[in-house]
Amino acid sequence: MELTGVKTKVGVMGSAGGRMDEGVLEKARQLGLEIAAHGCILINGACPGYPHAAAVAAHEAGAMTVGISPGLSLVEHVERYHSPYEEYDCIIYTGSGLMGREVAAIRSCDIVTIVGGRSGTLGEFAIAYDEGKLIAVLEGTGGIADHIESIVGMIDKETNADIIYDPDPRTLLDRAIDLHRLRIRQARAFYVTRPDG
Repeated sequence: MELTGVKTKVGVMGSAGGRMDEGVLEKARQLGLEIAAHGCILINGACPGYPHAAAVAAHEAGAMTVGISPGLSLVEHVERYHSPYEEYDCIIYTGSGLMGREVAAIRSCDIVTIVGGRSGTLGEFAIAYDEGKLIAVLEGTGGIADHIESIVGMIDKETNADIIYDPDPRTLLDRAIDLHRLRIRQARAFYVTRPDG
């Protein structure tokens, strides 16, 4: 069974600051283009860096882009957090600060992609893992992305999360969407109407 008319929401979580590698920026842009090509909605923290590169590419390719801001308003979003806004069709102002907005951002996603990443991305991954999300890690992008597998081994905790790894943005998203559809079918199988009403 499919969710007819419901678009898949793909989160792009990753490095918003620090040294930005041009090769990784290009992979983030490719990921954004793939999100658009698959007819998905892009969600991120409305921040600079790799998530922003993906949002710009997705927006230019016609995808809906949604940013989950740590700020209380556009003014705070821009002035306090020095974050972009023009590439977003919708920005949700949480007023929760950088770490507080992570929960809203992750819970809004069907698929959480990880591109590079530092401590904030590690927090987003932890939320996604604990809450049983489908996590797609873009390998070879440095930072947290290249350590997720060993982190999961240290956590030693079973959740309903599924994690896939791939160095190619197109293949990663293809695999993630296929797995997302399978997860929907499996979840639907548990909600069967009883024959006696």
